[in-house]
Amino acid sequence: MNDATATRMEAACSLLAESERRYLLYELATHRGANLEDVVSQLAAWEHDTQPSQVDSERKQRLYISLVHNHLPRLADHGIIEYDLRSGDIVLSNGFDDIKPLLEQFKQTEDDPKLRQQSSL
Repeated sequence: MNDATATRMEAACSLLAESERRYLLYELATHRGANLEDVVSQLAAWEHDTQPSQVDSERKQRLYISLVHNHLPRLADHGIIEYDLRSGDIVLSNGFDDIKPLLEQFKQTEDDPKLRQQSSL
């Protein structure tokens, strides 16, 4: 494996290590785009394994701040997404194709209760 490939793999793993980024990318992969305000409730619900209507505004606010100041810029810096804070629009960029197979493996693990249990051991 050459250094460039190793660096790309390490960056992809680092990006997907955070659940907020994975959940955001799951949502974007399904719809190819989303609005920040709309996606915050859904992401907070996934994080806390509940319904969007049951997520309190404080959790949504913390997630919003985390997305705006951390996760969105990181994903944009790696060419995975493009976003506009004024409109709140978030769309996948060309770099998403590079991490899509790895993201799908994460999703499969997170969707399967048996695999989730094994990974927490």
